[in-house]
Amino acid sequence: MPTATARHILVSSEAECLQLKSEIEAGAEFADVARRHSLCPSRAQGGDLGTFTQGQMVKEFDDIVFSGEINKVLGPVRTQFGYHLIEITKRW
Repeated sequence: MPTATARHILVSSEAECLQLKSEIEAGAEFADVARRHSLCPSRAQGGDLGTFTQGQMVKEFDDIVFSGEINKVLGPVRTQFGYHLIEITKRW
């Protein structure tokens, strides 16, 4: 079963998601942005979701994590929870 580690930032609007992505691409630290803005409890860990297997997350999130480029900020990805920026840190 494919496995990955990732971190994410969850916000309520696509516009906010795009703004935060711009900040990170301009040099802001992903974990700091997550702590300040994410709506997910994972914000306390800088957005770190730990290790999970394919199928554990909602489909839209899962699709990106198990096909996207590693160590790159991906998104916005819309799910039932809101808009995510996702960074895959490892996949095996």
